[in-house]
Amino acid sequence: MTAHRRLRSAAGLLAVSLLAAGCGLSDELDRESDPGRRPDTTPATTPAVPSMTVPAPVRTGALPGEPTRPAAPGTTSCPASGVRAEPGPVDAAMGLRAMTVRLTNCGKEIYQLGGYPVLTVLDEDREPLDVQVLKGPGKITTLDDPGPHPVSLARGESATTSLVWRNTVTDPTTTAVNAPFLRITPVEGGPTTVLTVDGGLDLGNTGRLGTTAWKKAG
Repeated sequence: MTAHRRLRSAAGLLAVSLLAAGCGLSDELDRESDPGRRPDTTPATTPAVPSMTVPAPVRTGALPGEPTRPAAPGTTSCPASGVRAEPGPVDAAMGLRAMTVRLTNCGKEIYQLGGYPVLTVLDEDREPLDVQVLKGPGKITTLDDPGPHPVSLARGESATTSLVWRNTVTDPTTTAVNAPFLRITPVEGGPTTVLTVDGGLDLGNTGRLGTTAWKKAG
């Protein structure tokens, strides 16, 4: 199998994975794997972030003993916050990376979301790294973003956000970032949890991580 066919195969697998999560990266991945393809002249845009007031979650508080790995399938454990964050696998096509984070309401009360999650990239010692988190994926890739809107989760319901970045090294004098941990706060001022990222966030030295707004999972 030629290198070109292997790249197209990897891109196809990533497109199927993200379409299942409602992401829609197939066009971008085609361009990543086949640079000779005629480009789409439609400009990519990222929705403006309107001013909005997001209701605070019904359940708040710290997350003592929050696991850094998602709970095993079938488990009934639920954090004190009433919501459980689970990272999906990291998919890759050439230098483009993508990951979906699922937030499930495992508590008894309605949980309110709106807008983008608050993210902090952490090193091996769980110290924050100098990474710019973008509200919207437009500066990294063309990916559908629902934009900020209220999302209400009843018990057992879930919402997802998609994270995208590029493993690109443009300056050999700068140390490339490969962070193993990600701290996520579903809503501003709410409880946080630390996720262990499969394979790490290999941002190269781009220093940027894009995210879509929360969207209710089907």
